Amino acid sequence: MIDSPAPRTLVIDTATAACSVALIEAGVVIAATHREVGRGHAEQLLPMIAALPDGGRAGHILVDVGPGSFTGLRVGIAAARGLALGWDAGVSGYSSLALIAAAAFAAGRDGEIAAMLEGGHGEVFVQSFAPGPVALDALASRKPEAAIAALAGRWPVGNGLRWLQQVAPECDGQPALPDAADAVLLPPALTALPPRPLYGRAPDAKLPGGITP
Repeated sequence: MIDSPAPRTLVIDTATAACSVALIEAGVVIAATHREVGRGHAEQLLPMIAALPDGGRAGHILVDVGPGSFTGLRVGIAAARGLALGWDAGVSGYSSLALIAAAAFAAGRDGEIAAMLEGGHGEVFVQSFAPGPVALDALASRKPEAAIAALAGRWPVGNGLRWLQQVAPECDGQPALPDAADAVLLPPALTALPPRPLYGRAPDAKLPGGITP
């Protein structure tokens, strides 16, 4: 559970095709909105925050730092940093993979989970978790065949499952996208990442001179 001295936490999640926000107070979600928008997070996000109680104002802001969409991550993190500056609030991050793992465990999934989200170039971001959630390995970006080989009996959760099913249609699992409201399920140790993108692989975009943004 989120354990913060701030009475309220605003959660922002724009890492995937979903765009979601939640307001958490004393370990309880008091308001939340979740939409699958595909693109256009920048246009959707601020009105969604403004529609929350008190305009979403909170003493702490928690943002999904990835892995996920290059553009989506930057939209969410920029908004979190900007609001934190304006509100004199703290800001920290969490992993999208840890979030979907936490939601799956909370829904009753037993055993170990392989959380996976769609990545670039037909790859999937994947990381394995035990109940807690507790990470069992490091984040990796893998081709579907390699991700299937690495499952080792773990239950796959996340929208990366569809890439696996294109290679192995019989592969079973649970499609899912991160939802900001599920951040209430994360232990404090998983809500203390720096508020900067966790890409999972080198981004395709480069600044002049070949510098990675």
